[in-house]
Amino acid sequence: MTDLVIRPLVAGEESLFDSMPDPLPQLRQVGYADGIAGGGYRPENTWVALRAGRVVGRAAWLLLPGAVGAPWLERFDLDAEPEVGAALLRAAHEALGGPQLYYAALPAHWRRRPEVLAVVKAPMAAARLAGLVERGERLRCSWTGTPLPATSGRYTFRPAVDAAEINALVARIAEPDVLTGVEVARAVGGVDLATDPLAWLTGPVGDWRIALDAGKPVGVVGPAGDACYPLIAYLGLLDEAVRGELLAEAVGVLAAGGAREVIADVDAHRVAVLAELERTGFRQLRSRVVFEPAAGPPSGSAGTPGSAAAAGSVPDRAGQD
Repeated sequence: MTDLVIRPLVAGEESLFDSMPDPLPQLRQVGYADGIAGGGYRPENTWVALRAGRVVGRAAWLLLPGAVGAPWLERFDLDAEPEVGAALLRAAHEALGGPQLYYAALPAHWRRRPEVLAVVKAPMAAARLAGLVERGERLRCSWTGTPLPATSGRYTFRPAVDAAEINALVARIAEPDVLTGVEVARAVGGVDLATDPLAWLTGPVGDWRIALDAGKPVGVVGPAGDACYPLIAYLGLLDEAVRGELLAEAVGVLAAGGAREVIADVDAHRVAVLAELERTGFRQLRSRVVFEPAAGPPSGSAGTPGSAAAAGSVPDRAGQD
């Protein structure tokens, strides 16, 4: 690697970063130049590896304006051997004060796509060589107008009465089914969306829906139509049987407000939740594999599970990821 140059960008070198062809153009990502303009990407947090003047590796850490956490690795592309990528990451880690989280964005069903595996094999190997460890995977799903399943008539749904009712139900739910924008909430606001969603979601509490079985609350969902795009920010259950109908209720609320697409994020290991999303008409858009420093996430970092924000200005609370 004697002919290799590894260095951060300087202001005005956005075109150097973009001179490397995008290896996964099918992913929906904010362009690097747009991210620079929005303040999420910064030259000093962007590193390149050059060989004979050509960019063979690039890595951009994201830190949204106003964020209370540490930057995380959002873009990492490699057209060289894994050792080159590892050297790039190690140099950047030293300048950044240590390894940071890495959210590796991948097309949906990437493990079953040989052409994608050929692209991601090297950067993932480089991340491991640089001391990052795979810790989980999150899937982004999208509903785009598919007819919603019929309801059973067993459950009724009503708007939440007030914040106290939402908080009381959230406190009883150990592991929410759906959390969309969780990384942004943690990194920008220092908020745990799973345990304190109203600290991040600033829309009217009347947008939330409570599922009732014979008058007894069995689930709660927080649709966010006023975020950067319509999404299901939070869905938690006290009775798993209501999952499908509560999902459909949330989508119906957003669609009635004009949404043509609704986004939801789910941990990949939540097979039953993913299956219900698919029955409701959601389809996978992409995956995010979460890599952490071997010793755990840095203090103040975005944390896991993974799904990172777009690189522009501070998102409209619920987060864009």
